[in-house]
Amino acid sequence: MGTYIILFCTGIVVGNMNAIAGGGGLVAFPVLLWVGLPALTASATSSVGSLLGQVTAAIGYRKYLRQVPKIYLLLLVPCAIGAAFGAYLLRHTTFTNFEKVVPLLILFAVLLFTVQPLLHFHLMKHIRSRHKDGWKLVLIGLALLIMCVYGGYFGAGLGFALLALLSFTNMREVHMVNAMKTVAGATVLAVAITGIYSAHIIHWHYGLTVAAGNLLGGYMGARLAQKVSSHAIRVIVIAIGLATAGYLAFRYH
Repeated sequence: MGTYIILFCTGIVVGNMNAIAGGGGLVAFPVLLWVGLPALTASATSSVGSLLGQVTAAIGYRKYLRQVPKIYLLLLVPCAIGAAFGAYLLRHTTFTNFEKVVPLLILFAVLLFTVQPLLHFHLMKHIRSRHKDGWKLVLIGLALLIMCVYGGYFGAGLGFALLALLSFTNMREVHMVNAMKTVAGATVLAVAITGIYSAHIIHWHYGLTVAAGNLLGGYMGARLAQKVSSHAIRVIVIAIGLATAGYLAFRYH
């Protein structure tokens, strides 16, 4: 019983983190390892635990989702394709030393998010026409495709990368970007879970326990994030990302 209480509370924390900034998988994954799951099973189970929180977070962001330009929904297509390929790779490989790369991927995403305002300023200074805006959307889609392969395979810290890449759109409001991030994250998780469902590597009892806490935490986090300033959210994203990258680097190196 104690294990399930811990996993439920972990789900609440994960839901809050994913709704506000991402990185909830970086909490769920080590906790699932701690309760005794093999790394590969812990990774797959973490995806189950995070999905419902992303859905409730999207509901919590519904005010901002209505404001997202419909053209950006096309970005969900490369997210789904990338996640499907990542899930395929997961089905046909052992976990091996992949976790050693995770700190570098997270650090890259955090650094990208840190310098995003400067990069976005110079990008918009040179890109003006509709034609070029269309090409920018294509480039963002290609970047999402690559990152979502990782998301479908492992996924911890994917929220940071999604935030960083979606910040290069013309959405000026950080809460709109966060809202779109939750939908993209839910898409990746749903496709990944579908892809690995028949591989029998998910511990459903543990995953659904985390998911139950996630239902509550995801909605709480979405509401909380809307009461925090854009600057504060950016600082939180950077701080959580650096902390988790450092933790995983220490753990696996």
